[in-house]
Amino acid sequence: MTVKVTGNDLTIEDVVRVARHRENIEISGDAMDRIVRCRKFLEGKIEEGEVMYGINTGIGELSEIALDPEQVRQFQKYLIYNHSAGIGEPMPQEHVRAAMLGRINVHAHGNSGCRRVITETLREMLNREVTPVVCQKGSVGACGDLAPMSQMALVVMGEGDAYVEGETLPGKDALAKVGMSPVTLEARDGLAMINGSNFITGIGCLLLYDIERWMKQAEIAAAMTLEALMANMKPYDERLHKLRGFPGAVVSARNIRRCIEGSDLLEGMKVRVQDAYSMRSTPQVIGAARDQMRWTREQLEIELNGVGDNPVFIPDDGDVITGANFQGTPVSMPLDVMGAAVCMVSVLSERRLNRMLHPALSVGLPAFLTKGAGMFSGHMLSQYTADSLIVEQRILSTPSYIQSIPAAADQEDFVSMGMNGVLKTQQILENARSVLAIEMIAAAQALDFRDFEPGRGTKAACEAVRKHVEHLDVDRPLFRDHNAMTQAVKDCEVLEAVESVVGELDSY
Repeated sequence: MTVKVTGNDLTIEDVVRVARHRENIEISGDAMDRIVRCRKFLEGKIEEGEVMYGINTGIGELSEIALDPEQVRQFQKYLIYNHSAGIGEPMPQEHVRAAMLGRINVHAHGNSGCRRVITETLREMLNREVTPVVCQKGSVGACGDLAPMSQMALVVMGEGDAYVEGETLPGKDALAKVGMSPVTLEARDGLAMINGSNFITGIGCLLLYDIERWMKQAEIAAAMTLEALMANMKPYDERLHKLRGFPGAVVSARNIRRCIEGSDLLEGMKVRVQDAYSMRSTPQVIGAARDQMRWTREQLEIELNGVGDNPVFIPDDGDVITGANFQGTPVSMPLDVMGAAVCMVSVLSERRLNRMLHPALSVGLPAFLTKGAGMFSGHMLSQYTADSLIVEQRILSTPSYIQSIPAAADQEDFVSMGMNGVLKTQQILENARSVLAIEMIAAAQALDFRDFEPGRGTKAACEAVRKHVEHLDVDRPLFRDHNAMTQAVKDCEVLEAVESVVGELDSY
């Protein structure tokens, strides 16, 4: 299939299709017409001698320095050179592809002023799978993701390095290998490729897509543990949550209840009148994270389809507007808070794990889920591992969007630090997968000790766990179990197993 780029219609799912699954894109004819029209408008302004930021002036603190006609052309090349100042390991290719798609969609509005050959070259690089090598760190997330975007632009110029057909080659050679030629930049072309928060947004889209699936698995893990602890299921009555009104809580309660449908637990078994908070407030906690997730998706898709650039050209009005539509805060803040929300749900998971392992709290389960307590320690050390991961998550949950450090002689005196935010949120999610994996392993072990019929979804989840982790009869090294189950969570194997039985769980 092919994703059509119009400037207005991209979704997070489209980003996943192009970035992760390498589907081709096409740019609509109307979008190309807008790009050409805007370029003609800009060229007229240049001929008239109008002073325009980053076109016939320097940038940042040097924006008051005028450039002569020859400098105007050369400036774009040096702009890309100067801003290719990142550091660290290369980003995953899917992150770079996501940013390229986002930048093409910005151009499609016809407000960026670059030549159509720039946009077409980016399109062909995506379709022919020429992916620039881009350092992971160096963006402060205002004036856009300048450092990583510049490494992308280098390859358009035939410089830098790129991945192509399983090799890493110099940019010029990578283009040649797929029958493409470098582009010599002219006025505005360079800045039009780099002046937006497209890496924050692109990575954020992929990250949120994964968080949405992780959140469903958090509800599945909760359902498994609730059954293992013989929970009172009245707090999961959907009517209760509709009365309060938070949509995330309604969805969470519904998903968990669906996993437990068919369980003997719902058929009059004797249970406590009221359970601990970690058992009965799961819909409220995960629901709050779901409400944050909904806002984060909304912000990402607005930015994905907006004009994130500077300056912005409005041919219909004859105006050139210099502003700050590159500022990353509208997407970096929700992504940052989303990371803290994932940490919060992980803390809840660990508290439920604690109740399964603690003999005074587990409603008759053997201590640490082993019948040989004393000789064996069962899953005692699994909790240690989960706790260490959560402490790291808590450290990473410190907001990045308040961490601005001024730069460029104080011209750029407030920046979003959004790349820091999205990278740490990604690590929070990695840890969260492992915390859930440990809860799922423990819950499957606990359910092995129960003699009632679990819910259809819960049973499917336990069967998915058992494909990777055997019941723990006697102690064995657990790191293999932990790692195997973490990968299964990442691959959404438990989610797929449960949904094959109960149907697709709700996201919003």
